[in-house]
Amino acid sequence: MAKIISGIQQIGVGVPDFKEAWNWYIKHFKMNIRIFEEEAVAELMLPHTEGETRKRVAALAINMEGGGGFEIWQHTGKTPALKEKTLMAGDLGINYAKMKTRCIECTYKEFKKEKLDLISEIHTNPAGEKHFFVRDPYENIFEFVESDTYFTKKNSNGGAYGAVIGVNDIEESMKVYSDILGYDEVVFDITGHFDDFKTIPGGHEEIRRVLLRHSKPRKGAFSKMFGPTEIELLQVKTRKPSEIFEGRIWGDPGFIHLCFDMNGIDELREECKSKGFPFTVDSQRDNPSFDMGEAAGSFAYIQAPEGTLIEFVETHKIPLLKKLGWYLNLQKRAPEKPLPKWMLKTLGMSKVSHV
Repeated sequence: MAKIISGIQQIGVGVPDFKEAWNWYIKHFKMNIRIFEEEAVAELMLPHTEGETRKRVAALAINMEGGGGFEIWQHTGKTPALKEKTLMAGDLGINYAKMKTRCIECTYKEFKKEKLDLISEIHTNPAGEKHFFVRDPYENIFEFVESDTYFTKKNSNGGAYGAVIGVNDIEESMKVYSDILGYDEVVFDITGHFDDFKTIPGGHEEIRRVLLRHSKPRKGAFSKMFGPTEIELLQVKTRKPSEIFEGRIWGDPGFIHLCFDMNGIDELREECKSKGFPFTVDSQRDNPSFDMGEAAGSFAYIQAPEGTLIEFVETHKIPLLKKLGWYLNLQKRAPEKPLPKWMLKTLGMSKVSHV
């Protein structure tokens, strides 16, 4: 079976206070559908946790408007290590999480009314598309992008729409983002100084910006909910970029990974190896279906040239109506076939107002 990438399942957000952070994301970003929540030990991430298993608490939360979710993640076996210096545009790794909204003016006004840390006004990017930046209480920056794709009409803003990633060499990094992940459409490739970046830290530098999208619609069980996504690569020209997680480990505060829902993990394993990006973590080495509390599946990681961790999850089981004990076994379905919308909407029954 050829690999199938259904879309961005979630972006990992390391935080210093799990409950406080999730409540903030529920209140302001409507990430209020609990897919799973558990306390456990991260036993398989040794290549990215200094060779030690790490106690943690984590949850996968989504927004019913569509887009990817957040994996909200906190170390509990050690004190989360905060960044020692401000992240600058083009630093190596995930700089900003992209978020989708059907009405950018509406979302901007909502955030302004809520007195959030809006670090830009609404600007247009080099393609003429509207966007703005907002910062959470933990110094994470989110770029809200206007999009006409949505799953429901529950909220003005949706979930994760992609990421802005700082890289050393765009051509090298494209070997992952274009060749493996399928972002084969270049929307723009421009080097210069940009008005829409002026108010974000480091945004005054000369930067090469490449916006990537996928020309082919995504397939798979959750493709209708995830929708189309985009990746923007930044290569700063006038300073040496820092590594975002230098001196820290996976799971410390910041954007810790970008996760793709997919099928065909065996085929993907061979493809990534042949292209020079072998799995650094592979749950199937020990267990064909890894138990994540209320969900199950296989997962693996590769590391892009600039250091960004890319996670792949082959979902085997998810809860649809937990109160009734209804769990969906995806291994019995054709992998390319989207789930019907009514079935995906049952995920809304797992809504939480606070944690």
